[in-house]
Amino acid sequence: MKYKLLGNTGVRVSELCFGTMSFGDTADEQTSAAMFNRCRDAGINFFDCANVYAGGRSEEILGDLIADCRDELVITTKVFGPTSDDINARGASRRHIQRAVEASLRRLKTDYVDVYFLHKFDEDTPIEETLHVLDDLVKAGKILYPAASNFAAWQVAKALGISAKEGLARFECLQPMYNLVKRQAEVEILPLAKSENIGVIPYSPLGGGLLTGKYGTNKRPDSGRLVESKNYITRYGVDVYYEVAEQFTRFAQDRNWEPASLAVAWVGSHPAVTAPIIGARNLDQLESSLKSLEIDMTPALRAEVSALSPAPPPATDRLEEQQ
Repeated sequence: MKYKLLGNTGVRVSELCFGTMSFGDTADEQTSAAMFNRCRDAGINFFDCANVYAGGRSEEILGDLIADCRDELVITTKVFGPTSDDINARGASRRHIQRAVEASLRRLKTDYVDVYFLHKFDEDTPIEETLHVLDDLVKAGKILYPAASNFAAWQVAKALGISAKEGLARFECLQPMYNLVKRQAEVEILPLAKSENIGVIPYSPLGGGLLTGKYGTNKRPDSGRLVESKNYITRYGVDVYYEVAEQFTRFAQDRNWEPASLAVAWVGSHPAVTAPIIGARNLDQLESSLKSLEIDMTPALRAEVSALSPAPPPATDRLEEQQ
């Protein structure tokens, strides 16, 4: 396992981050513990969570697992989504964030969170208010680094400008969606992160399972998020994605690689990416992602894989400048 600096923080994290969304949901406590221990054996010191995963159960299970090695780990969690039926138990208001962070700390059984993500941009709350409460939490030692997930580049840039102007703790990590069929992050988010030296831990490197070899133009498994979840069916409901998946699977298998391993390696090879977030429901799925570490993703290989899917247009839409 190699370790990289997380943006401008001086903190070194493993080149893979394990996402714990399955803990308490598709993975029971025993399976969760087995995956956590396998990650630790592989050298992973970076674990991602959120307060809404499995209704808070993911944080509870992770909290139990990190009890005897907390100081060796970099732990993230998130705030934004609804945590109860209370109309105010959601969003990025000072009221909700202060209550949510305390609840997350209790479930994680820790007195601080290393990286605290806003799970989404809150259109109803001035970003100034949100940044001030995050800064207060940094000063109180309850979080170390504010971060943003699912933000557009302009939203991140706006927040960075306000933080600089008002002397507030800035976003030190971004968590965008990024995989071979979802490449929008390449247009502005990843260049912004590289320019400002912000860590990036992309989620969904396997495209919700699309890039695991189980999907093709006329190929679907009996179960999985892309056939069971309305959100994922909508997110990946474009025919060309399945054409890409089929070509990608053939490309990987022709070279004796598991498609999942190659998909993770490709995401991790972008120069702005710190660590792809790998997720799993069981040890077999986890092993496929860990094997990404065995692939030497050279610039030439990355170019070959990238050519299997349409590249997004540049931010200015001046296609002639890509010639």
